[in-house]
Amino acid sequence: MAAATAAHGGNLATGLRPSTRRRPPLPLKVTGKVNFNNSPPPIFISTDIAHINPHHLKELYVLCNHSSHRFPNVDAGGGVEPIDLVKLRTAVSHSSVVVSAFTKPEFLTQGSSSGEVVSKFNGIGGDWIRKVTPENGRLIGFGRAVSDCGLTASIYDVMVHPALQGRGIGRMMVQRILRMLTSMGVYDIAALCSDKERLFFGACGFGDDTLKSTTMMYTRTTISPSLDEQAMAAGRKLLIFPPKR
Repeated sequence: MAAATAAHGGNLATGLRPSTRRRPPLPLKVTGKVNFNNSPPPIFISTDIAHINPHHLKELYVLCNHSSHRFPNVDAGGGVEPIDLVKLRTAVSHSSVVVSAFTKPEFLTQGSSSGEVVSKFNGIGGDWIRKVTPENGRLIGFGRAVSDCGLTASIYDVMVHPALQGRGIGRMMVQRILRMLTSMGVYDIAALCSDKERLFFGACGFGDDTLKSTTMMYTRTTISPSLDEQAMAAGRKLLIFPPKR
C-alpha cells in the first residue's frame, strides 16, 4: 500500500500520484458525517522512530481496524486479524520516514462495553493549551514511507485514532512525510489506496498518474511450476517443491 497502505477487506487498490491542484482538506476516512470546523486537540507530531512504542502502535492498528495485508482475515464482527508484532517492528525499523502523532490521554475515553471510542473534548481551551510530548502523550496517529532516498517513495499505513478522525491530523502527517521526502530530492511519490481513501489522498495533493501507468500487484497465483515440480497452497503462500523421488 503506497502513500498510505490501506489494506482493508479485499478492496482493489488504486495507484495515485501527487497533483499540483489544491483541494480542500478531507478526513482520513470518509465514513458518515464530518464536521470540518472540529479542530484537533493539541498534538505533537514526531519523526523520531525512537518515540514509537511497538506495543502502542499495535494497539492503534487494532483501534483503527487496520491491516497491512491487502486481503486480511476478517472475523464475524468485521475486525481484521491483529498485525504480527515482530513483522511490525521490522517494517517500522526499515522505513525511510516514520511519522507519529501524540495527544494528551485525557482527550480520549473508552466508550461502552462495545469498545466504541468517543471523543471527550471538541475544542481547545483552559489548561489544555500545554505542550504535548511523546512522553506525556498517547499515540493517536501513524504513517510511514519506504524509499530509495533518491528517486521514488511510497507511503504506507496512515491511520488516526477513531475518536480524532476528520480533524485534519492525517493530512498533517502526510504533509510532514511529503516534506521529508522532497527534502531528500525524492519527487516520484506514489499512493496505493483503497477506493474509500481516494478522497483523503486527493485532499493531500495526489491524483491519477499523468503517465497513465497502472499499478500491478504480485499475487503469487500465476506461477507455473515446471513438470518436475509440485505446488501446494499454504495460507497466503504458494510453496514450490520437487516431486518425491
